[in-house]
Amino acid sequence: SRHHGPPVGAGRARVGLCVLCGLPAAGKSTLGRALRLRLPRRPGWACALLSYDELIPEDAFLPREAGAEPPGPSPLRSRREVLQGLERLLRALLSAGPLPAPPAAAVSPQAWGRLLACCRRQGLLAAAESHAGAGRNRTQAAAPGPLYLILDDNFYYQSMRYEVYQLARKYSLSFCQLFLDCPVECCLQRNRLRSHPLPDQTIYLMARKIEMPDLKKNAWEQNSLILKSFDCTLEDEYATGLMLGFSLSTVFMNGEADRAICAASAVHQADQTCRRIVSQTMKDAKDKNILPSEMKSLAEELNKLRIEFLEDLRQGRNLKSRICLQNQYSDPATSVISSFQHEATNIVNKYILK
Repeated sequence: SRHHGPPVGAGRARVGLCVLCGLPAAGKSTLGRALRLRLPRRPGWACALLSYDELIPEDAFLPREAGAEPPGPSPLRSRREVLQGLERLLRALLSAGPLPAPPAAAVSPQAWGRLLACCRRQGLLAAAESHAGAGRNRTQAAAPGPLYLILDDNFYYQSMRYEVYQLARKYSLSFCQLFLDCPVECCLQRNRLRSHPLPDQTIYLMARKIEMPDLKKNAWEQNSLILKSFDCTLEDEYATGLMLGFSLSTVFMNGEADRAICAASAVHQADQTCRRIVSQTMKDAKDKNILPSEMKSLAEELNKLRIEFLEDLRQGRNLKSRICLQNQYSDPATSVISSFQHEATNIVNKYILK
């Protein structure tokens, strides 16, 4: 396809767009902050989190009475302003050139100011002396090494995410999606703990409308990772953020998006399933009247086993040769789960048969 952005080659910054989406209170911001902490640990990489909560004013979502003067830009207009401002920012980042303000007809000065403030706080912009401006200062994009831009929003329609994908394609950027699949009741519980909670009805309505990535139907959504949250804690999202850091750096550095995303997904799904196996195994052991003093030792053995198996999967190592079940499966995650179940049963039987 025709390339619309700056030419690829020496001097061109490597940039990746990551869309972080899901219901309100699904844990997106927690995951986004975890990623922002983890990703820069790879030497030379920079990361910025662009939260739509900061970029779109609250009055854009206020109810509008029929015939009344709108209090501000509509949500649709505000989203378009964010994307058009982001495109202007990307052009400057990719060329390491000046960052002129977009036409007011495309992006309002207020929307442009919010985007600049968000970027400036995260070190994406630098004040550079304009040689052509007779001593005046103008804003210039920093010239970073490889850069992640994580867009944090609900993005509940596929069309919203597709607009970001089109922007990535237009400038030959890496693109991926992280979708947090969290039960509605869990989102409601978390939302009620917030200082400014949304009405329950808003979350229910969005849950009915939300469109998950369809990896089979949409080729452009192939680089998507669906993270399932099975409880109402945020620790899993944070830990997942740390784990995804290396995988996403592979996506944006080497272009091996499919392999990296699949690897991260396999580890996450295997971890979730192994945790449930441990929980169920402990429950079964308690029902079989294993002594309380031995329950602690059993839990330690099972969790140690879980960590070993996940590390094997994460590093791409073959599973322990004594487990022959792995040869029956082509999917590494399925092999890990089956083998883990087999060894977990052996461990608990050791305690039962004492």
